[in-house]
Amino acid sequence: MIKNDSNNPFEELQKQLKDLLKGQNVTINPAIFPSDTSDSAPKPSEPEDPKSASVETIEDPLQQIRDFSLKPKEIVDYLNKYVIEQNEAKKVLSVAICDHYNHVRQCVENPDIQESEYSKQNILLLGPTGVGKTYLMRTIAQLIGVPFIKADATKFSETGYVGSDVEDLVRDLTKSAKGNTELAEYGIVYVDEIDKIANSSSQGGGKDVSGRGVQINLLKLMEDTEVNLFNPTDMMSQMQAMMEMSRGSGGKPKKKTISTKHILFIVSGAFDKLAEDVQKRLHSSKIGFAGTAKPDEEEDICKYLHSAETTDFIDYGFEPEFVGRLPVRVACESLTASNLASILKNSEGSILKQYSNDFKGYDIKLSLSPEAIDTIAKKAHSEKTGARGLMTVFEKVFRDFKYELPSTAIKALDVTSKTVNDPSAELKQLLKDNIHLQSEVLKEDIERFIKDFNQKHGFTLSFNQEASLAIVEESIKSEKTIRSICLDKFKDYEHGLKIISRNSGDQVFEITKANIESPDKELSRWVVKSFNDEKETSVEEI
Repeated sequence: MIKNDSNNPFEELQKQLKDLLKGQNVTINPAIFPSDTSDSAPKPSEPEDPKSASVETIEDPLQQIRDFSLKPKEIVDYLNKYVIEQNEAKKVLSVAICDHYNHVRQCVENPDIQESEYSKQNILLLGPTGVGKTYLMRTIAQLIGVPFIKADATKFSETGYVGSDVEDLVRDLTKSAKGNTELAEYGIVYVDEIDKIANSSSQGGGKDVSGRGVQINLLKLMEDTEVNLFNPTDMMSQMQAMMEMSRGSGGKPKKKTISTKHILFIVSGAFDKLAEDVQKRLHSSKIGFAGTAKPDEEEDICKYLHSAETTDFIDYGFEPEFVGRLPVRVACESLTASNLASILKNSEGSILKQYSNDFKGYDIKLSLSPEAIDTIAKKAHSEKTGARGLMTVFEKVFRDFKYELPSTAIKALDVTSKTVNDPSAELKQLLKDNIHLQSEVLKEDIERFIKDFNQKHGFTLSFNQEASLAIVEESIKSEKTIRSICLDKFKDYEHGLKIISRNSGDQVFEITKANIESPDKELSRWVVKSFNDEKETSVEEI
């Protein structure tokens, strides 16, 4: 009787598939399976390069963890470059991160410490959307140098057959670590929208078995468990595991599981309905509507989330054990219009820098007046989506500018409050004020077409002044680009010019106004003329 590995329920299936490969009538091409062959034994005919071997032994994926020496204030100073406000959240997170990775560093240096009892400081982040919850953790992970993955809790199911399996979080963390399971065991897993899997029966919505099941499965991950690196419900993953086994004993065996003991878990959610519950608890002694009115503003929601206790989360629909594995809890503040303006002006990751680089790609300098920044911030705040509202406003304001300006001679875009409030009118005025420069740009576009035509077909088109003016006028009138007009007018010239060149030997052709007004008619005239000229030349030779 074969004994199954409890950590790998598909061990028997893998063995049977491996035995199947030994059959005489079964052949499988290993190339069709994605796999990492870096650990395979070197072929006898290709001895291992000692230089490459020395590099592998020198490289230490855990070096940054071994060297971890950051202090909470240093982490906060770094975060301040990217995330505006959220001072309390930064303080709480920096302390939790330092405590966690100081312990991890000690465990890496002295494996005996791992046997001692230690409670992980998994984190629960609360607050409205767009206040920087994900950005905070992603920035911290980049600073420390550990793999980071983010997923939404709503995509998981209890079994994994309908939705995703929660263990996929750890497998994805391994992918983020480029397959290095050792490094992945010290990474960060971020699960957003955790409030969406609260047991709805506690909120009067009926029984929610799936939400509770996902909580239980996440609870196992947050404690200390071994996750099978090959998904039991994914046939491709199991076939890949089989291919690993079929390589033989010559190579270094790969780990089949990954421990979650030192993986830091962060869960987050808006928890707006929880704020209502907290408000009711805090004002239960009050009589009338004043004590039961719903917190409408984000500021009110955040105020009550700061006061949330363990019993509030349990009443909300979370398992007591699940909440107990999230000892570090912090509510992020909502962002004011002033905060959004500060993000634009001071954050290293500001959307303003992104848009400035977008315009810079067309040699256009983008600049915003202080009044324009304040106006954008106010509009973004009214979107009620936090910092994400900035992107929404920027897209509305600059969409048509991005479309029109690259095809013009305009090299500077100075944005004022008027631009933000009425971008369409300001764009029209800007184009009108610079129309005198447009002819030169369009002439440059003609030269670009001439160059492209020569490189593609080997013939040179020489536009005379009348032809250039005619096509520029047509471009302005039709609002089409020079390129599209030329491609349409001269689409058949390649074939006609080959005939003419064969008859006359010419490689350079002058484009006149007649070619612009009647391109096909003029080309036909050229072709006929080339045949007539060839006949006359033949007669003269006779």
